[in-house]
Amino acid sequence: MTAALTHARARGAGARRASVARCYRFELVKLVSQWRIRLLVLACWIVPALFVAGVSQQSTLPVDTLFGRWMHATGWAGPLVVLGFAGTWALPLLTSVVAGDVFAAEDRLGTWRHLLVAVRSPRRIFAGKAFASLTVLLLLVAGLACSSAAGGVVAVGNQPLVGLDGHLLTPADAAVKVLLAWVCVLAPTLALAGIGLLGSVALGRSPMGLLLPVLVALAMQLAQMMPLPVAVRLALPSYAFIAWNGLFTGPAQLAPLLIGIGVSLAWAVLATALAYLLFLRRDFTNLSDDGSGRRAVTVGVLPLIGLVAVTVAALTTSITATATATATGSGIGQEKVQSSVATAFAHLYRMQTEQLHRPAVTEDRLRATATCHKGGLQVAAQGPGNDWRCVVSWHLPGVQAAGQAIYQLDVTPDGRFMADGDGPKEVNGYFLVRTPEGDTPNPLWQFDGNVELLSTPKG
Repeated sequence: MTAALTHARARGAGARRASVARCYRFELVKLVSQWRIRLLVLACWIVPALFVAGVSQQSTLPVDTLFGRWMHATGWAGPLVVLGFAGTWALPLLTSVVAGDVFAAEDRLGTWRHLLVAVRSPRRIFAGKAFASLTVLLLLVAGLACSSAAGGVVAVGNQPLVGLDGHLLTPADAAVKVLLAWVCVLAPTLALAGIGLLGSVALGRSPMGLLLPVLVALAMQLAQMMPLPVAVRLALPSYAFIAWNGLFTGPAQLAPLLIGIGVSLAWAVLATALAYLLFLRRDFTNLSDDGSGRRAVTVGVLPLIGLVAVTVAALTTSITATATATATGSGIGQEKVQSSVATAFAHLYRMQTEQLHRPAVTEDRLRATATCHKGGLQVAAQGPGNDWRCVVSWHLPGVQAAGQAIYQLDVTPDGRFMADGDGPKEVNGYFLVRTPEGDTPNPLWQFDGNVELLSTPKG
């Protein structure tokens, strides 16, 4: 009787130990107790603030980075600069260290048998490890966002932010959109985390499992730099790392952003499900079974390639049906570039007028237009390149002659462009303008813009 009662109590204790909540807490403690995770958490909550505050006080700004040229003017530019860097390098590395090693660590230490005896459920082990990894990743991303925003606001101030079409966002609007931009990159981060879980399960103690999220992210980033068709570009989760740019135009360019988020979440779900199935099929009684390269290809890589193919087909059909862009083209056309440049110029011209204390003028009264060509009249004016040339014309009230300004454009394959003023000097040349926040370069000298790949020429 006593032996039976003791056995029953032991079984009850074992059942309690095997709950998902207990598994989650145990795995979370294991992750946080690692020195490299603690170091990453500390770095993510401190380094961005120091970086933004330090760069904002320098005379030379990272103008080649989106919103880098405005780091002197507002504290809300700093977190967007950090976001651009994080999407390219920091977030893939973080997902590799956290999700790419959460299962492989047990293979290296040889602790699977002890863990299975304590938990008695591979399903709950997988859930505990996956949720613990997600919690740590959210903590790291929150640190990057909060630290960079705090550093920018403290060092520069809570000032308005210039959007990608030249219009001013109030400090409150800028704060909300910066927060939304960081929330949006959680989707591609989850996609890389799912790939990390898949690599950690399928490849075991092999270092390739740890490097898989970084390698996949690097490959997709290189693909985004190529002149791919719109449907292929949007079918890669890496596009969501840059699609947040559309939040900073008026009206917001939401279509590419929503597609990027949806594609990223689909990748996250599929990769995590594949990792789960592989984990349940693993033979834990065989100490030498820690993953198979052939199994990783057949069960991991091929379904993800199939997802890309299905997504490309669906997007091609949708784009063709709605006639918003050519599915096989870049999505960058002459009329779109002209519209984007003219809109940004009109907003920035109004800003320049206010800074120089000239009579106020509205964008409607300016009637700014742009005529753009690429590489000469004999070359088709479409696609990315640094050989775009635009002539902007506008009309001032009471002045019969139209003003004109020339810009050289560098348009990247993802639709971002940088316009460089090429005269006349008094309009878009380099000179300093005195503002309440200090001397700043002429806003019409150089500015960034964005061409929505899925928009119609009229936007």
